[in-house]
Amino acid sequence: MTKIIDIGRIKVGGGKGIVLIAGPCVIESAQMCLSVAARLKTMAKALGMPFIFKASYDKANRTSLESFRGPGLVKGLEILKKVKKDLGIPILSDVHCREEIAKAKSVLDIIQIPAFLCRQTDFVLDCAKTGLAINIKKGQFLAPWDIAPIIKKIESTGNRRIIITERGFTFGYNNLVSDFRSLKIIQDLGYPVIYDATHSVQLPSGKGCSSGGERRFVPALTRAAVAFGCDGIFLETHPKPEEALCDGPNSVSLTELEKLLKEVKKIQEVLK
Repeated sequence: MTKIIDIGRIKVGGGKGIVLIAGPCVIESAQMCLSVAARLKTMAKALGMPFIFKASYDKANRTSLESFRGPGLVKGLEILKKVKKDLGIPILSDVHCREEIAKAKSVLDIIQIPAFLCRQTDFVLDCAKTGLAINIKKGQFLAPWDIAPIIKKIESTGNRRIIITERGFTFGYNNLVSDFRSLKIIQDLGYPVIYDATHSVQLPSGKGCSSGGERRFVPALTRAAVAFGCDGIFLETHPKPEEALCDGPNSVSLTELEKLLKEVKKIQEVLK
């Protein structure tokens, strides 16, 4: 059994059931963010599923210089703060550099360590020292047991509010593959594991200057991960994925997500 990580009134891990972490890849506008968050909250409440809203204020790891990155730190945090206040839901966002941590920690409930930065020791330590819950995105270049030293880095600060998110492993060029054994291997380290079903179907640089994706596989992978015993699911969603300014090919529509969450609920009931 994994540790239980408290995020306000939400408990992640310890066999407490599936937690939903969901939202658009990046903040496109305040109105869109509030609308998506409100709908997700309603969906999750109807299913009795704890919900954490996620959206990035800046995507600093885009393939192309021309790719949309978001509104930036100051404006983005203002929007996330409004979502948090108006809807009363916890917020997760990724931080990309040490200079952003001081401002980000005043708004976020969970700091996400991006996959490409999960081995950056000083950055990871500074995030951990905030005392906030830390969601480590396992790098797609890491074996599941390679998470252990990263956990030790965070624990060295006294912070044990740790969540790990599995998002697939590099498989040849421009492709990722999910090995569900990794969920159990990481859980055996003692902390809850979230399965990121949308980034796991991403095709990095698959479109040359931007990432592609195969969203048709998201439902099956989500169902498999829940049946396998993950502690939560991470899903990027958008009102119109085809028009999303970031990660549209691997995002799911809100309508598709609602159907999927109902299936997740049924799997949970069977497992109980």
